Amino acid sequence: MQKRSAAVVIILALFVLFAGTSTLCPSGSEARAQATTIAKSIGKIKTINGSTITLSPTSGSEVAVSVQPNARILRLMPGDKDLKNATPLQLQDLQVGDTIRARGAGSDDGKTISAVEIIVITSSAVAAVTDQVRQDWQKRGMGGFVDSVDAATATIHISVPRTGAKREVDVQTSKNTVIRRYAADSARPDNAKTATIAEIRAGDQLRARGNRNADGSKLDAQEIYVGFFPQFSGIVKSVDANAGTVSVQDLSNKKTVDVRVTPESQLHKIPAEMAHAFATTLKSMVPQALGGAPTSTAAKEFPTPAGSAAGTAPPNGPMAQGSRGGMNGGGRYLQQMIARLPSGSLQDLNLQKGDAVLILATEGTSSTPKTVITLLSGVEPILRAAPSASDAMMLSPWSLGGAPGGEASQ
Repeated sequence: MQKRSAAVVIILALFVLFAGTSTLCPSGSEARAQATTIAKSIGKIKTINGSTITLSPTSGSEVAVSVQPNARILRLMPGDKDLKNATPLQLQDLQVGDTIRARGAGSDDGKTISAVEIIVITSSAVAAVTDQVRQDWQKRGMGGFVDSVDAATATIHISVPRTGAKREVDVQTSKNTVIRRYAADSARPDNAKTATIAEIRAGDQLRARGNRNADGSKLDAQEIYVGFFPQFSGIVKSVDANAGTVSVQDLSNKKTVDVRVTPESQLHKIPAEMAHAFATTLKSMVPQALGGAPTSTAAKEFPTPAGSAAGTAPPNGPMAQGSRGGMNGGGRYLQQMIARLPSGSLQDLNLQKGDAVLILATEGTSSTPKTVITLLSGVEPILRAAPSASDAMMLSPWSLGGAPGGEASQ
């Protein structure tokens, strides 16, 4: 769903062009329908039963669409803005999963439409556009952390994680730039809402696509997704698997954080051998931690067991240089590890009081707890090795496959 959302946004925008009268003259049945209340609904076909379509709209409850015998059914290809170029279809050509706009006489409660016109974007067309959008995000996308926002020049200054010194980039916006902010309780791009540059804050994670200058220090943004996704390491205080909630003590400030787990949350247990291997590699990029006293709260909470080999770092490794670069080195390596692990439920994870966890979550609100995007258990060796877990293992929704275009971070 996340990989398709950006394409669906584009496709639905095409339908907006036809929200009023169509470019063709109304048929007789449509003219009669215009004598009553004309209703329109955009969404995906959930079921087809004879001439009745169950439509799952972009918002609101399902709509029963009764396709009239002489209804006009047209297929609109991606990019077309004129119904004169649309291809006529028959009712039997429609498939579950197709995105349509149904138009006709609607009931007062908005639950039914007697459709005299169906405009279709087929599921195969959605897939084609999705692939185009994904490739464009890969080619012209860039992600980082917001350092500051200059409202006067409409410029967002970001730091892009990379091995070694951080890279600073100016993201230039214009009146044509589309900005979307993730919902406080969701990491799904299709739940992101249109926003303004004034809503972007320092510390936000930002993903943008557009044209870069020659040295990559500036990007003229066509589209921006932004949100705040806290990451923290903590100790499990309690678990309610039935309610889908976990209470964790944040190691950085000792405060208790309540998080909720949803069916979309990714829960992984890192095997001990894998965790020790990652910790060993991690220490090779943080030489100040080798052979000395623990330097982080996490390291103090989990002292290295006697005889452990986790303190011996190889001379070279996939994250050999730069602690800040760990966000792109250590973080990327951790992401590769996670990709190989199965995701389970709270029952599968069998979290116990005192277990260490690393959590990436949504922002949450005063009335809504943070929602888990990713929760990792079995991380004690990693936390012992990392003077700053947030630097060494920075994750983001798009680095875990939740990017607007579905690509991994750069």
